[in-house]
Amino acid sequence: MRFSRWSRARWARAVLAGLYVVALAAVVPRGAGGNHKERSWSSEQAQRFWGPSRTAQQDDDADAGSEAQRITGSARHFGGVPSVGVIFYTGDDMKSHHCTASVVHSPKGNLIVTAGHCSIGDDAAFVPDYQQGADKQPYGVWPLTRTFTDPRRSDTGEGSNLDFAFATVKPDDKGRQIEQVTGANRLIRTPGFVNRVTVIGYPSADEDPADEAIRCTAMTSRLEDYNQLKMRCDGFFSGTSGSPWLVRFNEKTRTGDLVGVLGGLNGGGPDGDKSADVSYSPVNDDEIFKLYLDAINNREPKR
Repeated sequence: MRFSRWSRARWARAVLAGLYVVALAAVVPRGAGGNHKERSWSSEQAQRFWGPSRTAQQDDDADAGSEAQRITGSARHFGGVPSVGVIFYTGDDMKSHHCTASVVHSPKGNLIVTAGHCSIGDDAAFVPDYQQGADKQPYGVWPLTRTFTDPRRSDTGEGSNLDFAFATVKPDDKGRQIEQVTGANRLIRTPGFVNRVTVIGYPSADEDPADEAIRCTAMTSRLEDYNQLKMRCDGFFSGTSGSPWLVRFNEKTRTGDLVGVLGGLNGGGPDGDKSADVSYSPVNDDEIFKLYLDAINNREPKR
């Protein structure tokens, strides 16, 4: 059975390195991304969708410095980080999340990144550091205003190398951008196919009843015939699409350099019963930075 890191049911409901960075900074206009596509609902309205979940569970496992970044081959639950969270649809009354996303640094501080196949659509919200069962989320509920995906993206073939997406986030009721509240990871070019990455995601409650963040540190390699990374770490079930792949993850700041997001071929993993053991990510190359520029300039991607 084909495996995807996002729920089919929720889809139906939703129906060059350093020089390149310098060059990118040079073409970003001051105040870029300032024109939001307004939705009919506000941050305050999004908060009202939130309510206590069925049960409240606490993660008693504290991060243990370098122990948190050991290569174990299996993900574990932990308390989460401010810059990584889940995407909800308000049409679901925010009872279930379907993808993972993370805040990335941008000129305006209003940008998240996830997988392109998550198909965010209208009336979606981002909940950073999501805590199941909480009466109030620690960093709030943030409406998404516009999504940016590469029009050439596909589930298979070369188009799966483009399985990433950005979304702009509406300021909160105090006028703050999300990056001011949660901090952000830095989008960088993937340095190569072999990397030591920390991957953080949120499996769906259907797959993982604990409904908590998971993390894993693993070594990556190349997915044969694709411009994608792969890692072996058990536990990245449906719901973890869009999980950030971070290098140089700092346990104190709880941020790192983002070199990929969980996605790619078949929605981010191989077919078969063991599909949750292996995950994929497109490589961050020129194409993701082109899309990043589209997002911060609030323009329609055209290729």
